[in-house]
Amino acid sequence: MSSDLLVDLHDDLGGDDSPSAALDQLKLVQDKQWPPDDPVSLSKSASDIKSLGGTSHLPWDDPFYDIARHQIVEVAGDDNFGRKVIVFNACRMPPQHQLDHHKLLMYLKQTLDKYVESDYTLIYFHHGLTSENKPSLSWLRDAYREFDRKYKKNIKALYIVHPTMFIRTILILFKPIISFKFGRKINYINYLSELEEILKCDQLVIPNRVREYDDKIRLSLKPSVVPGPISPPRSPPLPFQQFGVPLPALRHRAADSEGIPLVMRDTIGYLQESGLKTEGIFRRSANVSLVKEVKQKYNSGEAVSFSQLDDVHLAAVILKMFLRELPEPLLTYQLYNDIVNFHNVDTESQAERIRNMLTSLPEENYASLRFLVQFLAQVSAESEVNKMTNANLAVVFGPNLLWGQDASMTLSAIGPINNFTRILLDLHQEVFIHDSRNRADAYGQHKYPDAETEKKSYFSDQNLRFFYLYVCSCV
Repeated sequence: MSSDLLVDLHDDLGGDDSPSAALDQLKLVQDKQWPPDDPVSLSKSASDIKSLGGTSHLPWDDPFYDIARHQIVEVAGDDNFGRKVIVFNACRMPPQHQLDHHKLLMYLKQTLDKYVESDYTLIYFHHGLTSENKPSLSWLRDAYREFDRKYKKNIKALYIVHPTMFIRTILILFKPIISFKFGRKINYINYLSELEEILKCDQLVIPNRVREYDDKIRLSLKPSVVPGPISPPRSPPLPFQQFGVPLPALRHRAADSEGIPLVMRDTIGYLQESGLKTEGIFRRSANVSLVKEVKQKYNSGEAVSFSQLDDVHLAAVILKMFLRELPEPLLTYQLYNDIVNFHNVDTESQAERIRNMLTSLPEENYASLRFLVQFLAQVSAESEVNKMTNANLAVVFGPNLLWGQDASMTLSAIGPINNFTRILLDLHQEVFIHDSRNRADAYGQHKYPDAETEKKSYFSDQNLRFFYLYVCSCV
């Protein structure tokens, strides 16, 4: 947002001289040195993917490799309201003479192109931008022209973390220049702990330099006003809590006989009936207060009726949030390395390889994954209407099905996870139908149905759902 303001100010004054000279003299931070990031600040998950080229998610011969390796731009899964999170780290920008800023702009566009059709949040870590690495006004002008309405219409919030007096002053003095609608999307974040209301900070790869600066300004405060920790400890679960609870525990909290949690049954049941033909399903965010209200109802043991709420996007957001808040991802930490390296598996062997991998899942995870994937297959079957192909669904659900044990998400990990998710959706019939007997033998319990039995069961479940809705409407 500060880029828009600077360019508008520059154009409004009608010349390069006065604004350019003044801005070049401003020192955005006192420390003008640009030390390299401590390797510890990188995601432990990303460091596990050695075959993907170190800290870059791109191969060395990719035209954007030199930009990507700095990790200036990252994607960090979803925020608390179902929106994709794009992160820009100013402290990771090298000195001006070491960075092709035009390439950076094109790389930023390429990254955003994968997500701008969905609602998204932009987090800008401002600390570390100095007179040595800040881009020129001409670059800001180019960026302003490149990022047209396609990129601005679905950005729901811009969070400026650790804003300087320079940015605060510019935003205050020249706020009338920008549109009122876009101006309302700008938010200041003074301390990292404030981000916890927006998303789980554990999923962000926050550079050490930013963390150290945050610690420094927190220590300078009086004890009575020091903000809380960045990631507060988990509180003990409530008796009826559904979010943030392990799947085995949920089996005793209104899950069905196969261990499929209540939230998944409610959301998917409603979306099957009312959302399959909704364009952009899973790409839109929902009303923030409604999301909090529904989550609180589930955690308090109250019944939730999505039919009465009549909001497809609300149910979609709640489903994604439920998956993201599981203490361990649905695909489990055990499968993390196998999944991020799945690109090495031959195409002919992929279905068999996935079947073998899924046999290691606990029963509750397998049943819930199967239930979810078969529903997503129904969604993609209507892709001509809802625009959600398997590839688009993979981008949405991949980060909600798997993350590293440090909980952080990087482009190095998201790409392989999304790729695996797409393949799983493409091969779902072969994976789950052929795998049913193996699962039954492995657990020695109930057998998963064949395709014909499954079809009959599905329509039987549909009749029960319609009967339930009919009874509710009569009460």
